[in-house]
Amino acid sequence: MSFFDSDFNDDLFEPDENSIEDEIRSCRSLIENNHIYGSIEKIEDVIYLCLDHDYVEDGLYFVDYLIEISPYNSDYWSKKGLLLNSVGNYKEAIKCFDKALSLNPGDTEALIDKSTAEENLGLFNQAEESLNNILNSEPTNEDALFSLGILNQRRENFDAAIFYFEKVLGQDPHYAEAYYELGYCYENLKDYQKALDAYDKFLDFDPYNANGWYNRGIVLAKMNKPEQAINSYDLAVSLREEFASAWFNKGNVLAELGRIAEALESFHKAYQLDNFDDTTCYNIGNLYEELGDSGNAIKFYSEAIKINKDYYEAYLARGYCYDSAGKYHLALKDFNKAISVSNNSVEAWYAKADLEYSLGKLQESTYSYLAALKITPDNHELWFTLAETYYEMGNWLDALNAFDECLRIKPGDAASMYSKAKVNFILKRTQDALTCLKKAFNLDPNIQREFADEYPEIKSSKLFKKLLGEN
Repeated sequence: MSFFDSDFNDDLFEPDENSIEDEIRSCRSLIENNHIYGSIEKIEDVIYLCLDHDYVEDGLYFVDYLIEISPYNSDYWSKKGLLLNSVGNYKEAIKCFDKALSLNPGDTEALIDKSTAEENLGLFNQAEESLNNILNSEPTNEDALFSLGILNQRRENFDAAIFYFEKVLGQDPHYAEAYYELGYCYENLKDYQKALDAYDKFLDFDPYNANGWYNRGIVLAKMNKPEQAINSYDLAVSLREEFASAWFNKGNVLAELGRIAEALESFHKAYQLDNFDDTTCYNIGNLYEELGDSGNAIKFYSEAIKINKDYYEAYLARGYCYDSAGKYHLALKDFNKAISVSNNSVEAWYAKADLEYSLGKLQESTYSYLAALKITPDNHELWFTLAETYYEMGNWLDALNAFDECLRIKPGDAASMYSKAKVNFILKRTQDALTCLKKAFNLDPNIQREFADEYPEIKSSKLFKKLLGEN
């Protein structure tokens, strides 16, 4: 029994939707006209169609009629369980499988299907017990072994899952689905070469499977083989053009390679297929921003925000675009929103502070810098920027404290030491200023030239030379 539905096979042999609905109407007519007894086989066939093509309501209608006339048919109870399972009614599905098993205790397919419903409810131990009940009587049952692999995979017990998939392949080397799942397990274990080998083996059996090529592309991208990854994504979308995730991933790889125009084309295709994906909109915005097209960048960041009103990165990115476009009010609004949705992001506070500084709102900017420093108190760059802002405002003592924080974090920071000397000169703390100045000169001799340029009258004085110990 195959547990893996090849997308290629589904697309190739899927019956016409109108013909399925014609069959359903025909069977409903047979039941309504009391012709059910002579048409059981046809109704059973239509139930299979309903299962395969998600006509669940119709499938339940038919199977309930069959159960009514044959309540001890275990297969009908199993079919009802499958239909209920397909719509997420797992508890009722398990009751149906239990009924089927009470009528036919040896029905291994019912046990496997029951284990799937149990797994979907998170009843992993019960699911494992159901599958082991099969193996107790049929130790080599491939479907039970495969299902145990899937169960362990879902529990992220990837080594155990690999054990079961390998067991399946040991019995049947042509069990293609097991290679696919092995690829997924090895990928999660970051054993990318084995993952690639497994996907390649799967594609040997099913070369027209879009999912297989897509997963292969993901692994190749993780192996830093971008051109090969792009080729795999190309094959995935050639087999299923409406494969939005493949277009998206291809766009990511192209963007990393700097092929911006091609990346934009891929992301736009993904957006065309799924215009409710906020990350696709954000990535398109990023690329337009990289191209210097702030208008389109803002447009797509705004689309991302429409989809996800708490998209922190989109608010921040749009804020930067508004800032560069001179729309400072809108930029400030976005930075404030980024702060609120991110629960106090350092980057957003920093961006807000820099914008406030640029607008001449120095006092407001210091509040923002301090808010950022509450989150990251050992951020040297932030302390230095805050110290320089205090210096510009004439808040000498605050500036001195901020430069002290810089030196706490980086004791060998010559720029902070020199700035501290300048503040001490302003405060007429001459000895402290000279001590700091000496240390700054020792840390970076180039500062002596900078000092001479800034304070030529002091540098040339005999008193100053004497204080520094110069001849």
